[in-house]
Amino acid sequence: MILGMTAFTFMHVLISLVAIASGLIVALGLVAGKRMNGLTALFLTTTVLTSVTGFLFPYHGFTPGIAVGIISMVVLAIAIYARYLKQMAGGWRKTYVVTGMIALYLNMFVLIAQSFGKIPALHALAPTQKEPPFAIAQVTLMLIFIVWTVLAAKRFHSQSLATA
Repeated sequence: MILGMTAFTFMHVLISLVAIASGLIVALGLVAGKRMNGLTALFLTTTVLTSVTGFLFPYHGFTPGIAVGIISMVVLAIAIYARYLKQMAGGWRKTYVVTGMIALYLNMFVLIAQSFGKIPALHALAPTQKEPPFAIAQVTLMLIFIVWTVLAAKRFHSQSLATA
């Protein structure tokens, strides 16, 4: 047990936090018009690993976590295709930006859900995750990401692609 978690859970959480941290930096870079090649690779790889390891937890039936993982994997496949195979040429640039931002949003969505489930103070505010504080947190996150994604799509231009 590591910090009250199994080794597998600890590894999953650590990978998830690396995905979120690197994704936040990459998303800021998109708004600034920077590629950030190394951090982008780290973000995409760890986000894929987050979903893959999430599928390995024991579960009974189809859960919201499984749904988010499936959506994330589809979005990540498109982002990776746009970024690496299509080299963000033409419309693939915006496709990469939007799908990358959706993947980061999904990571953050799960972070909020897990935080309300595991952090006692947050859990007390929304024990079933159907209470207003949980909804407010998730809607606020979604609104932030909509604005952030629009800004990133507008500012990450093709002339930015020549610079690392």
